Amino acid sequence: MKTDPKTAALYDLGLFYCAAIWGSTFIVTKSALDNVHPITMVGIRFLISALAILPWALRRPSFSRHMKEGFGLAFFLCLLYMTQTAGLQFTTASNSGFITGLFIIFIPVFIFLARGEKPKRMEVVSALLAIAGMWLLTGGVRGFNLGDGLTLVAAMAYSGHLIITDRYVKSDADPLLLAFHQFWITGAAAMLFAAAMGWPMTVSGAKGWWIIVFLALFPTLSAFYIQMLAQRRSDPFKVGIIFTLEPVFAAAFAWTLGGEEFFWIKAAGGFLIVSGMLIGELAKFRLRRAAAREVLPV
Repeated sequence: MKTDPKTAALYDLGLFYCAAIWGSTFIVTKSALDNVHPITMVGIRFLISALAILPWALRRPSFSRHMKEGFGLAFFLCLLYMTQTAGLQFTTASNSGFITGLFIIFIPVFIFLARGEKPKRMEVVSALLAIAGMWLLTGGVRGFNLGDGLTLVAAMAYSGHLIITDRYVKSDADPLLLAFHQFWITGAAAMLFAAAMGWPMTVSGAKGWWIIVFLALFPTLSAFYIQMLAQRRSDPFKVGIIFTLEPVFAAAFAWTLGGEEFFWIKAAGGFLIVSGMLIGELAKFRLRRAAAREVLPV
């Protein structure tokens, strides 16, 4: 279905909002970890998001529709947010943002593992740039810490979640039910895991609660729902390009409002990661247009 220019512009604006609000979460989440255990934070965050849209989900003719898809998406969502949030205990918000941005680099890797399609030359170049950037960002093998490693796992989970979401929303799925089921399953799984491990399941102080409510209503509920709506009608290339801005926003918030110390070497590493992400997206764009026998821009 063709999208009219005004609606397309609104979708683009929505995607920019997603990138910006997700970029803000790194420093915001890190500031709350003194008030709540990271896994408990994930659980409460997603349960609040699910409760917020429960009244609308109950109005759907088939409430249980997309339950199976919800479990699949929740697996990646749990892996993404548990590792990313736990990783923020050990690494900086700016590092976390840039390393999470490597999700675009993992997409061709997963496609190769699933379908046997070898990465193209430009995708290999983008991956090498991103790896070099991560080396500068973390300080190499000696500087690479537990938080960076956990965040790298989060980046892999992010790419898996993006690939599966794209498939579901373009098969006439109901975005609201899809969001609701993955939210409550993620929240319940995180709380059960925290309980099983004997971790604290309470939030101390009003600051912790305010941050969790903010994370639940804006980066989780509104941004994920907007992402699914936009992905249904937007070009995947455009979505990927806009999402490369997320680590840029994360670093900007961390180095300004978050008060993290700015280092040129880390900034250079972040620049290489974002460059690798952009090249990876541009490679897909060129290949698609070549397949359609269109004239490539000079």
